[in-house]
Amino acid sequence: MTMRSPATKTSSGRRHRLAVGALATALVAGTAMAMPAAANDTLKAHADAIGFDIGFALNPNHLNDSAFRQIADNEFNLVVAENAMKWESTQPNQGQYSWGQADQVADYATSQGKKLYGHTLAWHSQMPGWARNLRGTALRDAMIEHTETVAARYAGTMHSWDVVNEAFEGDGTRRQSELQREIGDEWIELAFHAARRADPNAQLCINDYSTDAINAKSTAIYDLVRDFQARGVPIDCVGFQTHLILGQVPSSMQENLQRFADLGLDVRVTELDIRMDMPATQQKLQQQADDYARVFEICLAVDRCQGVTVWGISDRHSWVPDHFSGQGAALMWDDNYNAKPAYAAVHDVLARAAGDSPTPTPTPTTPAPTPTTPAPTPTSPTPTTPPTGGACTAELAVISTWEGGFQAEVRVTAGSSAINGWSTALSLPSGSSIQNLWSGSQSGSGSNITVTNAAWNGSVGAGQTTSYGFVGSGPAPSGAVSCSAS
Repeated sequence: MTMRSPATKTSSGRRHRLAVGALATALVAGTAMAMPAAANDTLKAHADAIGFDIGFALNPNHLNDSAFRQIADNEFNLVVAENAMKWESTQPNQGQYSWGQADQVADYATSQGKKLYGHTLAWHSQMPGWARNLRGTALRDAMIEHTETVAARYAGTMHSWDVVNEAFEGDGTRRQSELQREIGDEWIELAFHAARRADPNAQLCINDYSTDAINAKSTAIYDLVRDFQARGVPIDCVGFQTHLILGQVPSSMQENLQRFADLGLDVRVTELDIRMDMPATQQKLQQQADDYARVFEICLAVDRCQGVTVWGISDRHSWVPDHFSGQGAALMWDDNYNAKPAYAAVHDVLARAAGDSPTPTPTPTTPAPTPTTPAPTPTSPTPTTPPTGGACTAELAVISTWEGGFQAEVRVTAGSSAINGWSTALSLPSGSSIQNLWSGSQSGSGSNITVTNAAWNGSVGAGQTTSYGFVGSGPAPSGAVSCSAS
């Protein structure tokens, strides 16, 4: 795995905590949960309301993409550099520092009022070639100098650092990297001391993957932390990368995070993504949504778990397909920046944790806000009669209505043969408009709306069903929806 990142921070009291499992039966089913339209109904707003960090990994080159930028600005309160702060990026030649992209990440965090999380100061991977060729004391001195220089540059603005990344093997032994072989066991504590000298106020973390469960690797880190605490080596937090496979959230994850928290350390999920075998299906996406929600539940249930960072925003830029053959669709937004069921599930967990009373923020996520007067009153779905004939049929169901608005779902069913793409046409009543639509791509205006499949739900097996949903203002629609296969 070549893309790794953040760890943790300190912070005390969260205003609201959840008992583990309390939301398990309340998670969104399918995709019948809208990407929030109002600025006070975003992931960020709900996380802010409970003092929880919701972060993302940033490649600053993507900030020129308006769709990426809108999500980044409005949905997250913490940002970590995906690659820009690593050793090979910041010091490609010995003694010659390159701050361009790292500064872009830091400037973005500052300009948006987001916490800045540093990744990473000392790591065996993505080391520049010149450092790999150093031996013994020369490498020791270079690592210390690099750590102090980079940490000092962002002192005062950096909330937390992944000081050391991926120092252990799966069996709990030290990884035999250049750092371990040439410097010896002391290299980890040397890095932590250097980081503390350079920035006395940043939280210092150790970060690793496949440590989510109680296992040999996480126990080795646990023992290292206890040793550091006994000897006065500065360490504040532990990061759990949490690159997961669909359906494999560890059963011991909460217990594992809690044992570190019981040592007086903060803990954090630092690089969350949940990959699946491709192609994605509605069933897989719903399992992914449940898995994402479960990880957030676990963090919320551990008192010193400071937040969750996802390793990217859109599947368009995910590292997963390049590193795991045949796997992908690991993030909460698809290739076209459509919110997936995972987004809805995470939103639901955070909204419930916040008591549905987020702190408003001034910038809307979408052009028009969701009504803020009476909350939606669930109603019995009122399906229309689907049209007959053709390669697919579509059925409209009104999920809930409230004064001035509604939530609806359209279910698309393939006929006797599988389809590889679909398009639906629906008519809205006079005075109605769609404010937010997910799991599809909308075109058209006024009362005549066309919705085509998203990147991940165009292939539908014979007789199988997929769906998209939307929130609208005005009267709820009730007419038939036509469907055609492409």
